[in-house]
Amino acid sequence: MKAFLRLLFRLLFRFRVINAEVLSAPGPLLLLPNHVSWIDWLLLWAWAPLGWRAVVSKRTAQTSGLHRRIMLHDGTFPVDFDSPYAMKHIAAFLRSGGKLLLFPEGRLSRTGSLMRLFGGTGFLLTKTKAKVVLCHFRGADRLPASPNPNRKRWFPRVTAHLSKVMEVPEFAGERSAMQRAAANAWLRDQMVSFRFAVEMEHGAGDLAEAMTDAAALHGKATALEDMNGTMSRERLVLGARLFGDQLTAVLDQGHPRVGVLLPNVNAAPVVLLALWALGKEAALLNFSSGPAQMLACAQSAGLRDLVTSRAFLAKARIDLGMLETAGIRLVYLEDLRDRISAADKLKAKLSTMTGGGLGPLARNAWDGLSREERGSRTAVILFTSGSEGVPKGVQLSHRNILANVRQMLAVTDLTDADKLFNAMPLFHSFGLTVGCVLPLLSGMSVYLYPSPLHYRIIPSAVYECDATLMIATNTFLNGYARKAHPYDFRSVRCLFVAAEKLQEDTARIWAQRFGIRVLEGYGATECSPSVTLNTGPAPKFGSAGRLLPGMEMRMDPVEGVAEGGRLFVRGPNVMKGYLSDSQELLNDPQRWYDTGDVVRVDDEGFVFIQGRMKRFAKVGGEMISLTAVEDAMAAAFADFGPRCEVAILTVQDRDRGEQLCAVTTDPRVTTDAMRQAIRDHGLPNLAVPRYIRTVPEIPRLGTGKVNYRELERQISLPD
Repeated sequence: MKAFLRLLFRLLFRFRVINAEVLSAPGPLLLLPNHVSWIDWLLLWAWAPLGWRAVVSKRTAQTSGLHRRIMLHDGTFPVDFDSPYAMKHIAAFLRSGGKLLLFPEGRLSRTGSLMRLFGGTGFLLTKTKAKVVLCHFRGADRLPASPNPNRKRWFPRVTAHLSKVMEVPEFAGERSAMQRAAANAWLRDQMVSFRFAVEMEHGAGDLAEAMTDAAALHGKATALEDMNGTMSRERLVLGARLFGDQLTAVLDQGHPRVGVLLPNVNAAPVVLLALWALGKEAALLNFSSGPAQMLACAQSAGLRDLVTSRAFLAKARIDLGMLETAGIRLVYLEDLRDRISAADKLKAKLSTMTGGGLGPLARNAWDGLSREERGSRTAVILFTSGSEGVPKGVQLSHRNILANVRQMLAVTDLTDADKLFNAMPLFHSFGLTVGCVLPLLSGMSVYLYPSPLHYRIIPSAVYECDATLMIATNTFLNGYARKAHPYDFRSVRCLFVAAEKLQEDTARIWAQRFGIRVLEGYGATECSPSVTLNTGPAPKFGSAGRLLPGMEMRMDPVEGVAEGGRLFVRGPNVMKGYLSDSQELLNDPQRWYDTGDVVRVDDEGFVFIQGRMKRFAKVGGEMISLTAVEDAMAAAFADFGPRCEVAILTVQDRDRGEQLCAVTTDPRVTTDAMRQAIRDHGLPNLAVPRYIRTVPEIPRLGTGKVNYRELERQISLPD
């Protein structure tokens, strides 16, 4: 039977087991795979040497005569999972040196991703001292026998990847239940990390290849949607091919970098894919920053060409005369589109139908380069927000962005049936990676909306397009909540927030009024951007979540901060380097990135952001987090209404080193009220702002963050 099944699975699914030799290791041994299809255990059992037994359900085995024939024989270990003695029987077999295939989720995944692990697995890990081999199935979620919403194929390519043999550590805990919980948490982390490692080793090496692969898999399924219509993955690749041909004729081929100035519309990802296929580096400019700053960023990147749209410039009232005077040539999408003939469209269509994909574009740009070389090339240049200093150009490689996408897919339960609503601009790393690249590579669709500031329109747009996922910042969520009907977000099942601290009042409003739990994450442009994330299986309110797989962290002590420290991270998603680096840095996972943020980490690995080092003040010898003071003010003055905002600045003081200054939009914010807010939140008296300034509006950047540099210019600070 084993020989027959091996032949059958090779013919149907080109099935292979990677690192199968570990199955010959001596017992006791547990093989723990993800469980995505009804035939997972058969796929592995057929390749396992004699002596291996697969745990199966006695109840399922009695479904029919065929089930009994397949599931009840010497190669299986039938168990009645309703019996309290089920795990004890399995444990006894393992203690005798047995080898067992067991699915730790205890059920088939209904998402295609890892679900929660059942308690019995933790019991076996703590009581049997068995060693562990992990298994990750690639492609099995596409099988018709896989009960999840992902698109199915009759004969997908399926592979099983086995880890090395792993020793199970000792788990601390006063009670056995605590030890089992710790064991399950350890196992989940290992399975998530192993999935990420497998995807990094065997997935596409660059973004152009990854998007072409996604188009081959999902074909006519919708990829992009905006106010003007939808676009399938086939049309995405076809459009990139056509625009790429035209860009080849007009761009400076001797220069690797091309500027992009476009809003969130379907054309933007098409242009990015075309540039990546040509081997170009796309420098995305922030159109909300003004012509002077755009020129400064363009010059720092050495741009000669800028791809934009006449219709967009006219509608947004953007004057690029300053850039043209500086010698930067504007390439308009309307002109490129007019040059595309019917013959060009037919030729490109035939090429994509015959598997040509991006055709000669990619071949000319990537020929002769290894997978590692392609991955290490710069994909995009993004500019930091500049809320506290001059924007810096961040070089993110293809590998950086692909790693961050795979990290997030490893810890979330996103499916092909999801639709993500993205109003975050693509020049922001959150909007680009999470809001655009992730859905295009994973199989879901994305609705691109041009501005996150349309507080009245966006709730209705989410309602009309039936989005199931959203990304936003705390500021934007507050704006949407003010204008939305309670039913506008009925279809949203998951809402991710990042880029600024999620305030307690914001999370409460969204939970109570809209019935949505907001999942907070933390990141930086330099990290592509995600570093930590709260997820459905592992949330903790008030935290920014746990570190993503493949990343490491360290905390350096900070004077005056008793708990936590300055956060440094490293991993495959950390940038190549800044534009100002004297020598371009290749991706080096051993290189630590200084986030500039002060954090603390609890016993479960959840990260709590205390604030940026630049957002700390030393008052009377004690370090005060300006972010913590702002959070206290936001909670205390929530009853004043959404128009009441408070930002905290620092003022030099001869006696105490520094003092705090509160800048507010509401004259009802008084020193006594702030003192009470500080006391209620357990902050020291030194955190009470000494000065108050009132302004009509708190200036913000296009990403929603407070523009502290502009705020300091607007008000007069005491000497």
